[in-house]
Parts: sequence; structure tokens; C-alpha cells
Amino acid sequence: MVQDDRILKNLKLWVWIYFFLLIFEGALRKWILPQLSEPILIIRDPVAIFIIYKAIKEGYWKPGPLISIIVFVTILSTILALIIGHGNIFVALYGFRITGIHFPLIFAIGKILEWEDVVKIGKVTLWLTIGMTILVGLQFFSPQSAWVNRGIGGDLAGSGFSGAAGFYRVPGTFSFTNGLSFFYGLASAFIIYFWMNGKKDISKILLTSATIALLAAIPLSISRSVLFHLAVTLVFCIAISRNNPAVITRIITIGVFGMILLVVLNNFEFFRTATGAFSERFTNANRSEGGVEGVFIDRFLGGMYNAITDDSFAFWGNGLGMGTNAGAKIMTGKREFLLAEGEWGRIIGEMGLILGLLIILIRGGVVLQLIVESWRSVKKSNILPWLLMSFGMFIILQGQWAQPTALGFSVLAGGLIIASTKQASY
Repeated sequence: MVQDDRILKNLKLWVWIYFFLLIFEGALRKWILPQLSEPILIIRDPVAIFIIYKAIKEGYWKPGPLISIIVFVTILSTILALIIGHGNIFVALYGFRITGIHFPLIFAIGKILEWEDVVKIGKVTLWLTIGMTILVGLQFFSPQSAWVNRGIGGDLAGSGFSGAAGFYRVPGTFSFTNGLSFFYGLASAFIIYFWMNGKKDISKILLTSATIALLAAIPLSISRSVLFHLAVTLVFCIAISRNNPAVITRIITIGVFGMILLVVLNNFEFFRTATGAFSERFTNANRSEGGVEGVFIDRFLGGMYNAITDDSFAFWGNGLGMGTNAGAKIMTGKREFLLAEGEWGRIIGEMGLILGLLIILIRGGVVLQLIVESWRSVKKSNILPWLLMSFGMFIILQGQWAQPTALGFSVLAGGLIIASTKQASY
């Protein structure tokens, strides 16, 4: 029994390592070990392999039929990539790791962690949110030549992307700006959960500080995605408020408190400056992308129609890994989208119509099952998986898994959702 406890504790430690590597991988690539930026890109892969191997070996997790199917499809796609596709084994192996290694990790993490472990990760995320926003503020107001804005490999050109009003969208500790928006999406789910939670098991000073940090991060990041993630989480809150006066009261309290914090923040020059840049970015981007509806349809529904009707895709696919930026760099020497920028277009472009659609349907099926299980948890007074689902739903369904950070947050979100369904009360 003691031996079993030690093994499980060790497995949980490796999940924590995966979590921290996800958050600080970009910091390693930009500031600490810039000369090793390329191999650090896949630094979580051996951790994922070890967790899966150890969980299976020690009997904590047994892959089910779904995992067998998706691994078989991935292996078949790898073989096709080498025989009738691009023929580059390194590109094919890079593509293999996405659904052949990291997708199964979702379910391994879900088995290894308990509800209490998810709450602990949530509390750590709150601390990280405060530190992350301080870093984002420094990056926002610093020139791209500053050390804090170094790019991958210590690139002196900077890590910022086009923003507005003379300011750049910054990545925080991540390699790219998408990692920052995913982080705040996860933080939004946990922050709202702790406010909704009736128990007094978290410091109100910590929770208030993290909330201020999240609200300040919306304009400082100049990211519409951060605002979108928070809005979706609030919508999920409203969805569980029906005929529940206690939940309604908490939602109103959160809303009022949030408005007060915004009024307070607006008294500070840094917040007003960042808000001006964010407003300009929001207006310009919505105008160019066809408004909020256009952004939602194009970005969050993944362009399925275009993926299916694109004549440039081979029926059996152009080859696993070819649609990734890393695969493109191996093949052409440049980071670019050789197939499609959208996730579903990449999958069908790499795997072909039949196998690609099968992978997409499996991801959709997983999301549907997680929604069902999360809703059942709500019925048992456990709202944590439901609120985590507000973040995990879109990223698991059609997050750009070709990018390691997006893949990592999808794996983490899925695993946390599964693990959080194990507790029947909040």
C-alpha cells in the first residue's frame, strides 16, 4: 500500500512537471537556454511518454478502444506520409506525437489526478496569474529591444506581434501570444470557480489579487481571445444559474465586484493607456474580419467547409506533420503554413479526407462526452468541471494542436476536466 502511494505520488509529480514546463517552456527558449530553443520546443514529449508508460505499467490507467483507434489511425497516417506523402521521417514523427502521444495523455492525467489535485493546480494558477500580469505589464511598456521582450533563441528583434496604438501584443512567459491567451483562459475558469465556490478554502486576498490581475491583463495583452475566454466562462456560469438562487446571487456578486475593480483600475494611467490600445485593436480587427460573427465562424468553428472542399489536399493526405510550422521548417527551411492555418484544414490536409474526418469526429466526440460528464457533475453540486469545460471545449475541439503550447493546454484542460469530475461537492 505504501509502495502504491509512492508510485501514485510520483506520477502526480510528473503531471506537475508537465504543467510547469507548459507555463515556462517559452521562458526557457527565450531567456534561460536560448541556444537550446529548438529541442526545448518538444521538452514535454519525454515527460508525456513517461507518464503514459508508468501509468499503464503500474495499472493506474488502461487505454480504451478510443485510444486504440486514434493511435492506429496515427500510425497508419505516419506510414502513408512516408510511402505516398512527403516522405520525410522527421516531419512524420513530429506529426505523430500530436495524437500518438499527447492525446492519450489527456486520459492518463484524468486517471492519475483527483479532484483535490485539480484544486491545487487552480490555486497555483492564481499565484501565477499575478506574476504573469506583472510580466505582461513590463513587456507592454518596454521596447521590443528590451531583455524582457527577447524572442525565441534570444532574438533581439523581440517577441511581440502587431497590436495597436504603437503597442505590441506580448507573450508573457510563452513563445507566442496564443500561449498567453490560453493561460488566462484557464485562469478565468479557476478564478470564477473560486468566487462561485461556497467554501472558504482560499485566501480572499489571493483571489482578489488574481482577479485584478486577470482584468488588467485583458487590455495589457491586447488580446481579444483573453476577453473571449472570460466571456465564455461567464456564460457557462449563467447556464447553471437556472432555479438556483445561491448561484444567481454569486454571479451578481461577481459582476458587481468586477465592475468595482474596473472602476478602480481605470484610475491608473497604465490601465487607461492599455485600454485605449485594446479598444483600437478590437475595432480594427473586427472590421477586417467581418465583425464578431466573422471572428467566431472563422476562428472558432475551424473552417470545416474549406477543409473538405480544398482541391489541393490529396485524398489520403499530404503527409503527417507537413501542416505544422516545425514540419515546414524541416522541409523548406522556413516557418510557414504549407497546408492550412486552421486546425481542421491541417488535419485533413495531412491525413486525408477519411482519416482526417475520423480524427475530427473523435475530438468532437470527446468534447461532447466531457460536456455530458461536466453537466452531470453540476447536478451533483460540483461545478468545477463545468467551468473548466468553458475553457477546454473550443481548444480540445479545434485548437491548433500543431503548435506545442496549444496542444499542451488542450491536454492539460482535458485531463483536469476528467479528474475534477471525481468529486461530488464543491
